[in-house]
Amino acid sequence: MVAFWEFIDRYSLISEESKKAWSALLKTSKIIKGAYFLEQGTIPKDITFISKGLLSYYYLNEKGEKIIKRFFTENSLVASTSALLKQEPGSFSIEALEDTELISYSFSDFRNLTRHYNDIANFYISYLERHWVIEKEFAEITLKSDTAKQRYLEFERDYPELVSRLKLHQIASFLAITPTQLSRIRAEL
Repeated sequence: MVAFWEFIDRYSLISEESKKAWSALLKTSKIIKGAYFLEQGTIPKDITFISKGLLSYYYLNEKGEKIIKRFFTENSLVASTSALLKQEPGSFSIEALEDTELISYSFSDFRNLTRHYNDIANFYISYLERHWVIEKEFAEITLKSDTAKQRYLEFERDYPELVSRLKLHQIASFLAITPTQLSRIRAEL
């Protein structure tokens, strides 16, 4: 749990009273490699912190191919956010790429905490602003404007620990290129 609270404190300092209220919601679990944290078409209920492991967040295109939108590693929160907010079936699946240890909490219960504890509300606002506005906007721009080689080099720079943990086709899917294109790029470097 220490890593969870250290992660939360990076966005907003949480009082002991607030931590106690939030702690009452926390549940630990494990999922094995290949298992789903969330399947497409499911209405999500929880937000989850990854203590250990790796998850991919993807959808299937019209050809049935996996298109990976994000990877979630240790010390990150994962959820199908828009489906969670709208409480409707999600368009994405979240799959364990490694055996994974999780700390989860009910989103509806968490939202109730934000109404009673300003510091928890401040965390929520800060987290959403950073990850779902600033980072997401930048990622969308670079996906459309950068070359495949630039995107790969940025991936290597931003996620060096993932290069050895992922298969070639997973990285290619995330970069919106084919595995063959990625092999050529890597051969050029």
